[in-house]
Amino acid sequence: MANMTNIEKTSLIPNWQQELKSAFTNIDELLSFLNLNVEDLSLYNNAAKKFPLLVTRSYAERIVKSDWNDPLLRQVLPHPDELAAHPNYLSDPVGDSSASISPGLLHKYYGRILIISTGACAIHCRYCFRREFPYSDNSAHRSQLESIKQYLSSHTEVTEVILSGGDPLTLSDLKLQQLLEQLAEQPQVERIRIHTRLPIVLPSRITNVLLKNLSSTTKKIIMVIHSNHPNELNNEVSEVLQSIKDIGVTLLNQTVLLRGVNDDANTLVKLSHRLFNCSTMPYYLHLLDKVTGAMHFDSTQAHSGNIYQQLQERLPGYLVPKLVREEAGKKHKTIMAKSF
Repeated sequence: MANMTNIEKTSLIPNWQQELKSAFTNIDELLSFLNLNVEDLSLYNNAAKKFPLLVTRSYAERIVKSDWNDPLLRQVLPHPDELAAHPNYLSDPVGDSSASISPGLLHKYYGRILIISTGACAIHCRYCFRREFPYSDNSAHRSQLESIKQYLSSHTEVTEVILSGGDPLTLSDLKLQQLLEQLAEQPQVERIRIHTRLPIVLPSRITNVLLKNLSSTTKKIIMVIHSNHPNELNNEVSEVLQSIKDIGVTLLNQTVLLRGVNDDANTLVKLSHRLFNCSTMPYYLHLLDKVTGAMHFDSTQAHSGNIYQQLQERLPGYLVPKLVREEAGKKHKTIMAKSF
């Protein structure tokens, strides 16, 4: 190993990690790739100072070139509108800080705990409710896992562990395997839920090794993916979702209602049908979490209600996601359909 060449070393790095290293992080390079031009990028770059651009090439290839209004582009491109401040849009809109038990451990809802497994992502969604989350002080590194297990032992009502982040699938296969094995040692844990966007934005991450690790655990695995638009679900994504389904993982999808991206019934109807064809059930349709920098994505409550009524009229019940809002301090998500 000491005499290994750089090429040989690179060959040991999984393809998905190599792809992640080649993700777009420069606005000008992304716009050039998409045949887009703007004379002055200063405000775009200012928007990226607090929350940098990050988008995989796989995802960028699905963006329609020369189209500033492409719904996938709007989700990832830093925009001057992010610089607008409003007192109702906060750095911690869902109350993560008040639910923090110890670094990397959140306990909001009965019977479930959430582990911030990493601060890393493969893509920076501009509406992310954790865009200002202090990951450096609040991620569950290996040193914190023992205290998390002790917390589980003293809270026997907890039967489900949610792995979140960041994105837990950015962990290496070894680290993820070790985490799953440690959770499997807890007899009270019945289900492990993984919240991830990687099957959508980096489908190469769904490797045979990952599938083997997921299928090897004795716990029931639920994977909640995050897709906002049917254009995200190309054939490669469809194939990896099917491979996840084939090993017995329950696949659910969460969508965020975003102005200028998917805030119309036609798009969301197509998304539900496409998800079902990709072996994934629509789960939640989230109203925007009011995070600083995302005000331009918000829709009025009346508009949201109108869209949801159309979904109920045009989709079979099993394809209608629950319309919800997460509110800080609440013991459950608020079902918004009752409010319209």
